[in-house]
Amino acid sequence: MLSQHPPRLDRRISGLNDRWRFPREPYLGDLLGLSQLSRATGVDIDNELKIMDRLHIPQLQKILTGAIKTKPKHGTVADVTLDCMGFKWELHQPQLFHSGTLTKLYIFALSQKNTDPLKELEKLLRAESPKEQPKMSPVKKITISLKINDPLVTKTAFATALKSLYTNETEVHMEDVLGVLASANILQFPTLFKKCVSLMKDGISPCTIQTYYLAACKYKEELLITACEKWLEMNLVPLIGKQIYLRTVPQELLQKVLKSHRLFTFSEFDLLKTTLYWVYLQLNLRLQSIPIYEAVLAFFNSFPKKCPFLERELGQKFLPVFHCLRLHGITKSKDLEDIKYINFFPEARIVRILANHYRSLESGGDMFHVKDLSTQAIRFGLLINQRIKYSDTNLPTIVYERSPVSLRQERLVKYEIRAQSLVDGNWQEFSTNTLTQKFGLIKSTSKSHTLKIETVGNPIFVTFAFLFPVS
Repeated sequence: MLSQHPPRLDRRISGLNDRWRFPREPYLGDLLGLSQLSRATGVDIDNELKIMDRLHIPQLQKILTGAIKTKPKHGTVADVTLDCMGFKWELHQPQLFHSGTLTKLYIFALSQKNTDPLKELEKLLRAESPKEQPKMSPVKKITISLKINDPLVTKTAFATALKSLYTNETEVHMEDVLGVLASANILQFPTLFKKCVSLMKDGISPCTIQTYYLAACKYKEELLITACEKWLEMNLVPLIGKQIYLRTVPQELLQKVLKSHRLFTFSEFDLLKTTLYWVYLQLNLRLQSIPIYEAVLAFFNSFPKKCPFLERELGQKFLPVFHCLRLHGITKSKDLEDIKYINFFPEARIVRILANHYRSLESGGDMFHVKDLSTQAIRFGLLINQRIKYSDTNLPTIVYERSPVSLRQERLVKYEIRAQSLVDGNWQEFSTNTLTQKFGLIKSTSKSHTLKIETVGNPIFVTFAFLFPVS
């Protein structure tokens, strides 16, 4: 039986000292060893620094921040001056190394002074060692410069970011969080960046959804992008759809949310109304409040009748948005009359919807034109703020109002019941998954599957999605 041995350590001579190291481990992460090796072998330190700058800055930061844990005492003279944004910021070396960008600038500044940067860093490490008695500043005072072109960075936000180099308890105000996020990105300060992302996730609202989403895309922060998408999936129709902030939702984000199977809406017609409002607000930028629905209808009806709005040059850019809607789920005659009245959609699409409705009525409700529950099901939703019973008389009208019914004794239905709620910043999702069930008039076949959930979230967004397969 072969015994397992740990990786063998090789001895490599570096100057006057011997150092144990793994056979393939590069020496660039060893500051003391690199400094001694360069003196002993005559290796060009500037070339080594270029390699380090390209490959080993994270390791270098880890070494320095791990070895230097003390905070500057009150009154300690700063040994680094950062020239940035028209100010000269006084910093201390130990805290500077929390920033990848400032670490690079500092090492580069050392190399430009024709000194051995790693020898100077070695002095710093030895000065911080408990075995060494602190005397004078181990490294000469250096000035570094940083040019910032990101318009999100303000002087106040940048000052907050620099303050965070010294303590994890720095308060980030919500009005500055975008600027602090941008500053953390420029400084390559990951702990502060994550802190800002967490604050922004919890602060998504109708007035911040646009700026937070665009910032998340700019800095490729997938966690925040997902949080913005999820928030809008739940709040597009019931919340932001009734506010002027609907105008600020980017078209790309709107299309993505409209395609989501998790999207909450009271009905397919409510979703159509929200998207009509969105287009109306894009074209009427001076409005400061949401108009009544009749004003929106009158606006679109005011265009000449020879061409529907979505086929006009003005409306073609909005066409992808309305391709995401499930217009076949709009069945009320008044709602269909409104769609026809505004001359918004191509006539061929309206005719196709009406023809499919007529065919479904003739065949007892069978929906020949839809197959996929996740992308074509008809949805209606409930926003539950308190515990209710099926017998409660204060349920929304949509729950119990009368509609055309099938005269069949039995009806095959494919459906899903989904509930979602926000708890401690995270969305809980509950679902029956896709079910196919035959409903009838007798008691054993008259009830659907029951979705049981346990949550402290409030409100609860409940969606019923269904279609009638050919049977």
